[in-house]
Amino acid sequence: MKYAIVIPDGAADRPIEALGGHTPLEVARLPNMDRIAANGRLGTVKTVPRGMSPGSDVAILSLLGYDPRECYTGRAGIEAAARGIPLEEDDWVFRCNLVTVADEEMVDYSAGHIPTKEAALLIEALEERLGSDRIRFFPGVGYRHLVVIKGTRFKVETTPPHDIMGCAIKKYLPRGKNAKQLTQLMEASREVLADHPVNKVRRDLGEAPATQIWLWGQGQRSALRSFRERWGLRGAAITGVDLVRGIALLIGWDLVDVEGATGYYDTNYAGKGQAALEALKDHDLVLVHVEAPDEAGHNGDARQKVRSLEQIDTHIVGPLLDTLQGAGEFRILVSPDHETPVELRTHATRPVPFAMMGAGIEHLRGEALTERKAAGAGFSVAVGHELMEYFLKR
Repeated sequence: MKYAIVIPDGAADRPIEALGGHTPLEVARLPNMDRIAANGRLGTVKTVPRGMSPGSDVAILSLLGYDPRECYTGRAGIEAAARGIPLEEDDWVFRCNLVTVADEEMVDYSAGHIPTKEAALLIEALEERLGSDRIRFFPGVGYRHLVVIKGTRFKVETTPPHDIMGCAIKKYLPRGKNAKQLTQLMEASREVLADHPVNKVRRDLGEAPATQIWLWGQGQRSALRSFRERWGLRGAAITGVDLVRGIALLIGWDLVDVEGATGYYDTNYAGKGQAALEALKDHDLVLVHVEAPDEAGHNGDARQKVRSLEQIDTHIVGPLLDTLQGAGEFRILVSPDHETPVELRTHATRPVPFAMMGAGIEHLRGEALTERKAAGAGFSVAVGHELMEYFLKR
């Protein structure tokens, strides 16, 4: 038996006026996802437990069969694992976005989706000016980076910058025990970045400068039980973002690097699809994660969300389904991790649609992988981490 899981991040949505009252999943041409829905099992799954934030960290842990209420220690700790950053037991790590703030308002949570090479130079400057034996800056991908702080106990509330686009930042600054250290560090970053050559060039080109860092998603060292120990299956993951890479490494999966996997609209969809086929030759299960629909949701771009979904269907789901159907027993699952409604521009907690098909999966008449069709299918998984058991075992 071979297993494939495709996660179009943030694909679930709500009716959008610009799409005639339809969702991106309803408007997009998705013959392969719909083939799975029509020939397998269609339903909804609640990936975010009550009282938890609807981030991809929580939702993807649920989809992979891990109860986030028991194992979640914070987003940034997972991303630190992806980058091989060693953490001591009392270290705290924070997600460190490069953002654009103007007139004390969050203008862009990604500093214009700053390229990794440019961002690395800015993080290097921050490490030189603000780093110490207690505070360390670590470069990541695009606008996504990490800060590790030693010797301080934090009990703080922080806000993802993509949740406050167009808002005054004052009331969303970190708050709680030792939050002042974080706000001081964020403020100090402004001076370091203000006249940096990278930002000078970006301004000259009419691109958004990285005006400061934004700290959020705090966590500590993470540990998860091996997926192979639990299920007896060897897995591999394909993704362009550190969060999913970190989860994969923590559960003992292999990572498959794909040239051009950017974590944005321009990611290498076809390369991911072909890499998944190669990975299945010597793995029992492959996961393909695509961040693009989520980014489109945060940017409020309904048409781009549709285009991203169509690319996923054509270049990833299609080749996987065609190859698996001709190669013996298989199961395939397609599911968003959470909603990222275009008109909200942030994550939401409602159940998301999923479709699965393959050997031993009861065939109930379905039509298409959409929110409305899934809600009407009569199959709902109320506890997200139980979906994996259903997918793998029943």
